[in-house]
Amino acid sequence: MRRAELGAGNEIAPMLGLMQNHPLLISSLIEHAALTHPHAEVVSRTPEGELRRHGYAAIATRAGQVAGVLSALGVTEGTRIGTLAWNTHRHLELLYGVSGIGAVLHTVNPRLYPEQIEYIINHAGDRYLLFDLSFLPLIERLAPRLESVSTFIALTDREHMPRTSPIDLLCYEEWIASVPALRRWPRFDENLASSMCYTSGTTGHPKGVLFSHRSTVLHAMATCMVDALGVSATDSVLLATPMFHANGWGVPYAAALAGASLILPGAALDGASVYELLRREGATAVAGVPTVWLMLQQHVLTHGLHPRDELQLERIFTGGAAVPRSLVEFFETEFNARVVHAWGMTETSPLGTVCRPLRKHRAASRGEWLELRLKQGRPLFGVEVKVSGPQGEVCPRDGRSAGRLLVRGPWVASAYYGSEHGAALDADGWFDTGDIATIDAEGYVQITDRAKDVIKSGGEWISSIELENAAMSHPAVAEAAAIGVPDPLWQERPLLVVVRRSDQRLTDQELLGFLAGKLVKWWLPEKIVFVRELPHTATGKLHKKTLREQYARGELAV
Repeated sequence: MRRAELGAGNEIAPMLGLMQNHPLLISSLIEHAALTHPHAEVVSRTPEGELRRHGYAAIATRAGQVAGVLSALGVTEGTRIGTLAWNTHRHLELLYGVSGIGAVLHTVNPRLYPEQIEYIINHAGDRYLLFDLSFLPLIERLAPRLESVSTFIALTDREHMPRTSPIDLLCYEEWIASVPALRRWPRFDENLASSMCYTSGTTGHPKGVLFSHRSTVLHAMATCMVDALGVSATDSVLLATPMFHANGWGVPYAAALAGASLILPGAALDGASVYELLRREGATAVAGVPTVWLMLQQHVLTHGLHPRDELQLERIFTGGAAVPRSLVEFFETEFNARVVHAWGMTETSPLGTVCRPLRKHRAASRGEWLELRLKQGRPLFGVEVKVSGPQGEVCPRDGRSAGRLLVRGPWVASAYYGSEHGAALDADGWFDTGDIATIDAEGYVQITDRAKDVIKSGGEWISSIELENAAMSHPAVAEAAAIGVPDPLWQERPLLVVVRRSDQRLTDQELLGFLAGKLVKWWLPEKIVFVRELPHTATGKLHKKTLREQYARGELAV
């Protein structure tokens, strides 16, 4: 042994690897896409109704222009840049151009209440605000109360700029053309903040989740794994998940990493618009919440379309809410496409688990396959999960023992913006998701409810999600929500609120008879209410708090 390897006391000194040390930066993703996949297309429907096409090389150049003008204006590391925008090529350019110089891109959810939008822009301290013209009336109303914003930029060209406005507006296309593109992306600590998204704030104020470059790049790598979303250079991915939802579930980063073509539908997420883009662009994969796929299903049924013959769709990635079995069966039968169920939240960047089969499932029956796909799946490498019981004990992985779902990993939040590092974790570094779940022996997670939505009846739990899925398997039911309502004997009993399909008739007794064959007797709702539509949160989830309030006010007549 050479003396150089010995430390004090003749102990062997630690030996470091001799690998290059490059920081994991978001700019490296678009650099890679521009060099390796320069002609892979980004197809974008703009708010003006135009369909624009760019290769990754062109997107990288335009992102460099964003970086160049911000640098020239003195924007430094940590400066927050806000956006109110749909999925377009311009929003994609900001995703890379802002973060690429160490500034923080804050994607604001325009579906929040105006008061919430005002709060989070002020709370984040956004200095610049870039927005699609469809949000101009909202911006003009809020502008006097946006304390930190110094500059407002309309994401459009000179031709479409408004003639007059009470606030000073810059034109995005002129703004990025005013200085040369940044010639070289800067290097900095990979742990710097890269972007920020706020939770929907259904209880209390929305909370800011601050992603880092390191967490974002690791998440993109995991997203491309075969047993995750499996995004590859052969794919054309339609992103129906807005970028203001956890950066479009990280798909814009994964697409650049893999060289996949990206289809950005703008604000048009109705069934007709999505179907036409799928057909015209030959999309092989899509990502979005179940509400989008329910609208697509209704469009196909209403117009008698034949997606098997007209589309190239292979995979439908869905999350944000439980997907009903009937929808899984429909897309498999009519589209010849596999529904891939995933689970996550803004605080997990968002991908936590993905439902992919194991080798043993090759021999599974059709019924077993469908049951498997309704689960939220197994954790990806990098994400640890466990279920915690009422006393903090770890529940067994038996697929039956339910408790609070806890997670930890390199792309899981440790605290919310404005709090100290680790403030959102327990003593062992676990983050409480607020979901109630089970985990089976093979690691498959199944969400049975949100902790705040579980129905407690006679000391037992009734899963509102399972009740809703059972109701939605009826062909006349378009959407359903189950909530717990007070009961003098049982504490709570389930109330089922149902939206009928527009062309169907259905009575409460008919639906109860249908459910009787699918659920244990004491789970059956004693009351069913039919409504025209259900309330949803800004992220597309059922807003059960609103339903409970409506029931308390006597607005849900039985």
